[in-house]
Amino acid sequence: MLPTVLAENKQVDLSLESSVADYDVGISNAAMSPDGKTVLLIGNEGYVHLISAKNAGDRSLDVELNSAREHDFNDVSWHPRSEAALIAGDFGTAMRYEKVDHSVTIVNGTGAILGRDMSSVEWRSAGDYAYFGGKDGSIWRFSEGTGFMNLGNDADSEITGISCHMNYDLCVVSTISSGLGVIGQAHNISWISGTRTDTWVDVDCPDVSLNECVAFGSGLRMISILLNTVDHTKSDVGSMVEYRTLEGDFVSCSRGYSDTSIIHLAPFGTVKYEPLNDVAKVQISSEQMADWDSVIAGRQISYVWENSFNSGFVITSNGNIISYEPYQIEIENTMLTTAILIAVSVSVPGVILGLIYMNSPFLQRKYNQLMKKRKR
Repeated sequence: MLPTVLAENKQVDLSLESSVADYDVGISNAAMSPDGKTVLLIGNEGYVHLISAKNAGDRSLDVELNSAREHDFNDVSWHPRSEAALIAGDFGTAMRYEKVDHSVTIVNGTGAILGRDMSSVEWRSAGDYAYFGGKDGSIWRFSEGTGFMNLGNDADSEITGISCHMNYDLCVVSTISSGLGVIGQAHNISWISGTRTDTWVDVDCPDVSLNECVAFGSGLRMISILLNTVDHTKSDVGSMVEYRTLEGDFVSCSRGYSDTSIIHLAPFGTVKYEPLNDVAKVQISSEQMADWDSVIAGRQISYVWENSFNSGFVITSNGNIISYEPYQIEIENTMLTTAILIAVSVSVPGVILGLIYMNSPFLQRKYNQLMKKRKR
C-alpha cells in the first residue's frame, strides 16, 4: 500500500480564459475529438456545445447545438474517426452528434433502454460497437445497425466508467460497489474477483503500449487492471496503491497528453498518472487553486484536456475555462544577474578545458615542450 512519490512543487501556471456562458450551464462531462480539434461539452437539461480544443477561450469559434431534449446528459464518447460522437443521458437518452452538419439526433433502438438512466458510453477501438452503462448496473452494446443489446451478467450498482484499450477490442468497466469488469471481443463481461470492496469512481486505458488499464477509487486508491488479451476472463489486478498524502478524494478522470491519465480531485485539484513509469504527480494542488481563485476552487471539475505536455485546459461544471501551462521561474534582469551569467558562461568552458588537460598526458607533454622553448 505504499504510494509512488508525488511531486508537491508548483507544476503549472493558471489563467482564466473565459466562460462558455454568463450563467451556470451545468456541464457534466466533455470529450476531445481524436483529431484534437474540438471538444464536445454536455450537461444538464440536454445541453450540448462545441468549442475549439486549442483556442478554448475564443467564443467566436463555438458552435451552438440543439438536442431538443430536457433530460440530463451524463457522458460522451467520440467515434475513433472523429466524425461523430455518442451521448448517454437519463431516461434512456442516447444521442448521436454528427460533425458534417452539427446535428444531434436519437440513435436507433432506444426503446430497449427506455426509462433507464445511462451513466457511461464508450466506443471500442474498432469503431464498430459502443458500450453504454446504466445507473442500474446494466451494460449494453450498441451499433446503428442492430441497436441495443444487453450483455447480461449485469452489475448491481451504477456503472461509473467504461474505457476501451486502443490496441485491442477489450474494454474495462468500473462500478460503485460491484467491482471492476472486463468486456471481451465477443461482448461478454467478466467481473474481476476481489474488487467489490472498493468504490470505483472511474477507469482509463491511456497507454497503447501496455496491456493494462487503471481504475481510480474513493479513498485516494488506485489499481492496475492487467488485461489477458487471449482470454479476457483471466484478466486480473495488480497491487493497490493509496495516496494518503493528498488532500480530498478522487472523483473522476480525463485522458491526458502522451498516454497519461489526469485524475480529478475534490476539492479542486488534478494529479497526472504515467502508467508506463508508474508515477503519479500533483499537477494542480487544491492549495494552489484556492490561492489562485477561491470561488472557482469551490467548483467541480467536469473535464480536462491537454494539447501538449502539462499544457491544456480545465472546464468546470459552471462553464469556467481555465488554461494551464508549465510553470516557469522568472529571473529578474538586473546588473547582478547579467554579471553572474557572464561569469558562468566564461568559467564553465574553462573548467571543462582544465579537466581535459588534467586527464591528457599528450597535452601535458606538449605544454611542457612549449614552456621549455620559451625559456630558451
